[in-house]
Amino acid sequence: MALHTWFECKIQYEKTIENGMTKKVTEPYLVDALSFTEAEARIIEEVSPFITGEFTVANIKRANYSELFYSEDASADRWYKAKLVFITLDEKTGKEKKTSSLMLVQAIDLRSALKNLEEGMRGSMMDYVIASLQETPLMDVFAFRAPKTEDQ
Repeated sequence: MALHTWFECKIQYEKTIENGMTKKVTEPYLVDALSFTEAEARIIEEVSPFITGEFTVANIKRANYSELFYSEDASADRWYKAKLVFITLDEKTGKEKKTSSLMLVQAIDLRSALKNLEEGMRGSMMDYVIASLQETPLMDVFAFRAPKTEDQ
């Protein structure tokens, strides 16, 4: 399993809304990168084809998602943040130890997000509780892709 470092990047630009007027918007995206510098370069590369006119990278911050669960459903265009609490037993003291972890789940709605999360966690040997599941404002997620070489 590859270890990912996720960065939430906020893009600010003038968006044309329904009535033809333009409105300044800030939209968050998630990119997989090795550094803040790479995250900035990747988000510019990813959103450039979709944004007409100028845009700025307004903010970049680390996002501590331990796992992402993608949906096979093409209409699943929302991302949900799930907080899971894993329960382990401390063998020395015999006490329960709780560890929180954030996951990101792609889904159509909250119900399918819960289903996708439970499917993704099915193989887990650890006991866990879903502490929360909420929709995020993320517009899209860009995982790392290896650059294409001549022979691919």
